[in-house]
Amino acid sequence: MKPSIILINPWIYDFAAYDLWSKPFGLLSLAGYLRKRGFHAHLIDCLDVHHPEMQRNCSLKRPGRRPYGNGKFWKEMVEKPSLLQDIPRTYSRYGLLPQTFKKELKRISRPSAILVTSLMTYWYPGVREAIRLAREVHPGVPVILGGIYARLCHEHAVMNSGADRVISGCGTAALSEVLNEYDIHVPSGRFEDPSPAYPAFDLLNGIDYVCLMTSTGCPYRCQYCASRFLSPELTRREPDEVLEEIVHWHRKYGVQDFAFYDDALLAASANHVGALLEGLARLDLDLRFHTPNALHVREITGEIARLMRRTGFQTVRLGLESADMLFHRELDNKISSGDFERAMHHLKKAGFSHHIGAYILIGLPQQDVKSIVETIRFAGTHGAVPYLSEYSPIPHTPLWEKAVAFSRYDLLSEPLFHNNTLLPCWDEARKKELPRLKRVVSEIRERHRDG
Repeated sequence: MKPSIILINPWIYDFAAYDLWSKPFGLLSLAGYLRKRGFHAHLIDCLDVHHPEMQRNCSLKRPGRRPYGNGKFWKEMVEKPSLLQDIPRTYSRYGLLPQTFKKELKRISRPSAILVTSLMTYWYPGVREAIRLAREVHPGVPVILGGIYARLCHEHAVMNSGADRVISGCGTAALSEVLNEYDIHVPSGRFEDPSPAYPAFDLLNGIDYVCLMTSTGCPYRCQYCASRFLSPELTRREPDEVLEEIVHWHRKYGVQDFAFYDDALLAASANHVGALLEGLARLDLDLRFHTPNALHVREITGEIARLMRRTGFQTVRLGLESADMLFHRELDNKISSGDFERAMHHLKKAGFSHHIGAYILIGLPQQDVKSIVETIRFAGTHGAVPYLSEYSPIPHTPLWEKAVAFSRYDLLSEPLFHNNTLLPCWDEARKKELPRLKRVVSEIRERHRDG
C-alpha cells in the first residue's frame, strides 16, 4: 500500500490579496516528486477558487476571474491581529472556509506526514491556523513546515507555527532527510515511468494557468531582494526540457496561459530563453505568456522583443524601480542610463503597446517622494503603464539592517510588521504622500486608455 502525504497551501491573512498567477510552485513540485517515488500525494489548496463545495454552497461573494486565469480569491473579513488594530483597513482571510478545509483533511485517512508551505513572512497567521487544524484532524501525524517564511524567519516559525519540524533548506534533498527522521523513506533511483516529474498542477481542481521556472537564482544582487539568500546559485534548465513541459500542459490539459516565475528570465538569453522562444516559434502554438515577476530591462534586445511578441507574451512587466540612476548605483546596479528607453523602443517596435507595465518601488527607507513622482511620469512618457510596488522589509537582505533602523515597528521580532501595506519604513509625512502618488499613476493610466 502506498504511503499518503498531505500537502497544504495555507490561507492568506492580509489587508489585500490578488491571484496574480499565484500558485504554490514549490509545494506542487514536491507533490510531483513524491508521486514519482511511490507516494499518494493529496493536495489541499486553501486558495482554491474552484473548490466544488465553495462553488455549490458558499455564502461568500464569488471571486471574479479574468480572461488570462488570474483574478480574486474567496474572501471573508476577520478580526485584525491586535498588533495591527491601528491600521484603518479591513483584514481578511483569503481562501476556503475553515469547515471546507477540515472536510478535505478528513477525506484522507492515515497520512504518513503533512507538509505545509509558506510564502510571505507576514502571512504566517494562515500557516499557523492550517497547522492547528491539521493537528486537530490528524493528531500524532508529523507536520513539516517549509517555504519562504520558514527560511527567512526560521526561529520565529519554530516558536510560533506549531509544526513538528521547520525546514530551513530547500528542495527534495532537505525534505527527504526530514522524512527519514520519521521513518518515512523516499526511494531513490529510477522508476518504470520515465516521464518527467512536473509540478503537480493536475492535482488542482482547475488549471487556469501553469507556472514555469526555467531557472533558479539571479545574477543581480539587489539589496532589497532575498533571491541571493533563497537561491544562492544561478541554475538553468535545458530549453528543450522547458519546451516539452509547455507542450505537455497545452496538449494534455488544454492550458493556454503560462506565467514565468524566474527571478532572471532573460539573463544570458542567447543560450537559454532565446532558444526556448525560438522552439516555441517553430511550433506556432496558441499560447499566452505572462511575466508577473518582472523582466530585467537591460536584457531586452530587439531580437528578444520580437520573439516574445511572436510567441504570445501578453503581460509584460518591467523592473524599472526608479528613474534615478543614483538609486540603481546604490541598490541594484541593474539599470543604466538609456536602458529603459531602449527596452521600450524594442518592445514597441516588436508590436507591444498597452501590454507593457513598469514596477516602481516605493516605501524604501529615506526614499525621496519627489523622485517617485518623476519615475512615474518617466515611465508614462516612454509608453509604459506604472505599477506601484510597496517595499516589504525582508530578513537576510543587505537592506534589512537599514530597514530595521528606520522603521517605527519591531521588524526583528514580529513578521506581521513586514507587511508592505504598512509602508513600515516610511515616516508619517511620506505616508501622507501615497494618495498623491496614486493620483499621478491614475492620470497616466487614463492617458494610456484614451490613447
